[in-house]
Amino acid sequence: MGTVTAPWKQLLLNALESNSSLKHYSFFQLATIGSNGKPSNRTVVFRGFQENGDKIQINTDGRSRKIDELNHCPFAEICWYFTDSWEQFRINGKIDVINWSCPDPLKLQQREKVWFASSLKSRLQYLGPNPGLPLLCEKPSQESSLDPSAGPVDAFCLLVLDPDQVDYLNLKINERITFTSTQSINGVKYWMSETINP
Repeated sequence: MGTVTAPWKQLLLNALESNSSLKHYSFFQLATIGSNGKPSNRTVVFRGFQENGDKIQINTDGRSRKIDELNHCPFAEICWYFTDSWEQFRINGKIDVINWSCPDPLKLQQREKVWFASSLKSRLQYLGPNPGLPLLCEKPSQESSLDPSAGPVDAFCLLVLDPDQVDYLNLKINERITFTSTQSINGVKYWMSETINP
């Protein structure tokens, strides 16, 4: 049976709540495909869902390798394992890269909102040297400063994952459900679910 609301989202919200006492509860792995066709994986931080939806937000540095990989192939998968509740979510879909040059004013507002929702310490990371390049000196250069009221710096990038398939596994009760989205003729996304063998 199909539904317009994402039925897996409530499962994920419940897992986040039941594991919220753990420092790592908001960390998950994001896998992309490089231009060489090889997989690339890293840990990122969940920055919430887009308002009134099921799209997942991730902050990143626009100078990082993952941006080139997503420009080459915008499809990705996250894997999120909750150690207290023994639940795993594998969520794949297409990622929208929203950086300073995005022509859509609504997306730029969204990027700015997420920027201001981040801590000042998190925002300062985007003023550092380019990630992935060789370290040029042992000592850090002058301490960077950032006006707390200033908008996003150019290096700040918002990634928005639009899920199209979710594979949910609960090892405590030995249950596995897949959720797959399709679009109706009028463009409305709806979800189908199927219980499968773990």
